[in-house]
Amino acid sequence: MTELYSPPLSVRTVAHAIAVQLRRDVVIESVSPVAGGCINQAFGLRSSAGWFFVKHNRADCAAMFRAESAGLEALAATNAVRVPKPVCTGTDRDSAFLVLEFVPLKPLTDPSFTVLGRALADLHRQHSAAFGWDRDNIIGATPQPNPATQTWAEFWRHQRLEHQLTLAAGNGYTGTLQSLGDKLLGSVPAFFSTYTPPPSLLHGDLWSGNVAAGPQGEPVIYDPAVYYGDREADIAMTELFGGFRGCFYAAYRESWPLDPGYRIRRELYNLYHVLNHLNLFGGGYLHQAESMIRSLLSET
Repeated sequence: MTELYSPPLSVRTVAHAIAVQLRRDVVIESVSPVAGGCINQAFGLRSSAGWFFVKHNRADCAAMFRAESAGLEALAATNAVRVPKPVCTGTDRDSAFLVLEFVPLKPLTDPSFTVLGRALADLHRQHSAAFGWDRDNIIGATPQPNPATQTWAEFWRHQRLEHQLTLAAGNGYTGTLQSLGDKLLGSVPAFFSTYTPPPSLLHGDLWSGNVAAGPQGEPVIYDPAVYYGDREADIAMTELFGGFRGCFYAAYRESWPLDPGYRIRRELYNLYHVLNHLNLFGGGYLHQAESMIRSLLSET
């Protein structure tokens, strides 16, 4: 075995967890670091059973990884779009880990974006009886509550915007943000006076950093924050941090046109993510959040 990289958890523990799940012997061949984003660390594990992608963090992140695994399974079950197949989760003393199939990734091309637009529309056609999900999960590193709720406006007001505003207050962001936020919370139902979306299965954290193309150019989505909600929330986030290519939006709208009110609600949905960035990364997002709330209040 050649180990050029030594992660802060036992690779043998990970290999044993894979072996138990696959019901076969797993011999480690090599371990190499892989970019894991700003929340988790990651490494690639080559073994006699193939390549695996391993994400790891503190031991108290075990529930987070179990929720992510369940989310990937829910997305995969739709057969709408490819996701990395979850293999197993586990813990090793001070660490928790999630093992996924290793998918070689490359940038999306125009044809890949077109396929993704149609695939996302198919994913959003998977409906539930209520908004939310069967468990809470995370968005970035922030807890994301998903209690079953019958009314979308109430779910978005309480479980998304109010939740983030409460966290922001606890982080010291009071004053103007909270006074504006209180006004907006009272106005949320006005954005849905003529629009009643069904509960669609969402990726939940669909920005350009969480999509790529697989070996055959097929779109791959990963790092989800799954729940059932308004499909517009997924589309809105694709426009927040740089946006996807125009062919993606054209393909999506051809498969399932958006309501004319999306242009205004897009800001309402992306406010959630800006508030989350405020809570995760600090005051650089405060002015943007306040500006977005003022803009939304001008629409009510």
